[in-house]
Amino acid sequence: MNWNKWIRQFHRWVAVVFTVTVIITLIVLAQENPVVWVSYVPLLPLALLLLTGLYLFVLPYASKWRGGRRTGET
Repeated sequence: MNWNKWIRQFHRWVAVVFTVTVIITLIVLAQENPVVWVSYVPLLPLALLLLTGLYLFVLPYASKWRGGRRTGET
């Protein structure tokens, strides 16, 4: 498996984890006595999504800058 495909797959799974943590956070904060620190739980997956998303966003432009090589080649 090539590095770019691994990053893309990791990004997808982190998106699933982020969605689940947001749903759990909403449920916990809707309780009568909410635990406030739970609202910080989605920040780690969100930071990972930011990093991998920026990498995936820049990837096509970087291939053009490197001389037009396609990123999908093996």
